[in-house]
Amino acid sequence: MNYRTLGNTGLKVGEIGIGCEGFLDKTPAEVRAYVDKMEELGVNCIDLYAPNPGFRTNLGEALKGRQETFVLQAHLCTIWQDGQYERSREIDKVKASFEDQLERLGTDHVEIGMIHYVDSMDDWHTVKDGPVMAYALDLKKRGVIGCIGMSSHNPEVSLAAVESGLIQVLMFSVNPCYDLLPATEDVDALWDEKNYENPLVNMDPARANLYETCQRLGVGITVMKAFGGGDLLSDKLSLAGKALTEFQCLHYALTRPAVACVMAGAHSVEELVRAAAYETASDHEKDYAAAFAAFPRISWKGHCMYCGHCAPCHQGIDVASVTKFLNLARAQGTVPETVREHYKVLPHHAGDCVECGACEERCPFEVPAVENMRRARELFGT
Repeated sequence: MNYRTLGNTGLKVGEIGIGCEGFLDKTPAEVRAYVDKMEELGVNCIDLYAPNPGFRTNLGEALKGRQETFVLQAHLCTIWQDGQYERSREIDKVKASFEDQLERLGTDHVEIGMIHYVDSMDDWHTVKDGPVMAYALDLKKRGVIGCIGMSSHNPEVSLAAVESGLIQVLMFSVNPCYDLLPATEDVDALWDEKNYENPLVNMDPARANLYETCQRLGVGITVMKAFGGGDLLSDKLSLAGKALTEFQCLHYALTRPAVACVMAGAHSVEELVRAAAYETASDHEKDYAAAFAAFPRISWKGHCMYCGHCAPCHQGIDVASVTKFLNLARAQGTVPETVREHYKVLPHHAGDCVECGACEERCPFEVPAVENMRRARELFGT
């Protein structure tokens, strides 16, 4: 397993994490076998949005004696009422549910306290200015949670949260279909087929800005819905009109700025093993560029996907990384010190470009790489 640092939290998380789907409706023995396999594979990050009491108890039993091996992303504001999941901002219910979660997990702390499902700006203000954020800040102050996170599907709400300085981790839906749609407070719009009936061209600017701002501010992203609920893996259901493989979906998410970990929705040990096999997959198996270029409903023409098809450069320039730093700086209208320092340590810079055009010939998205090198040279001075 390859591990990445989750933003500025200092936490090391495996590139492949796990959502809680694999633990639901399982016996204690089945949950233990699942956790055993996670430990064997080095899958160390677990997202715990589900408030189902039986799931929490079974997982707590399976984690006994080895909880410090894992990074737990536990959610605030998910409650269990009348035998089903609900989201709540009622602080008494929020507190009771979170305390129950800790008790059933057999711990007095978790690494990430994730404020659950904030998709509207009104809801963000309710959370930010009300008792939910006050409770999260208190939990962090007392060491009950290591850092505060938030889950969302809306890039504009997410950006407001990130720029507030209150959250250190963002759980966000990242895949090559959702990334083309404009911000909306209606999460169902992300998988509504009518929104994909007309051709979609290039990543939504709000989403690109969100990823780049997270990278600049050190807010780590943990990814949900990388497979679009499984739809992207099916020719019949894929909103792009053509299926992708699991490895291609995972690789797309993991090549976005600020992304540290993808929560794969593995429902069984077998699916867990298949997701973790990404770590040993070949570059060819992970490559999504050719598949994206062939999508009948979607086009990324002119947009750098950081896929690396432009390599190798005759001058040794990492063209994709230079372009990523250029986009980070352009999105902010300035050159943040962190971006400048990361650019500086590259072994070769845009100024080394001899404009041979070989990178552009290889690019499946017709990105003007030579022009990008010129702009990077002007911006960074080398």
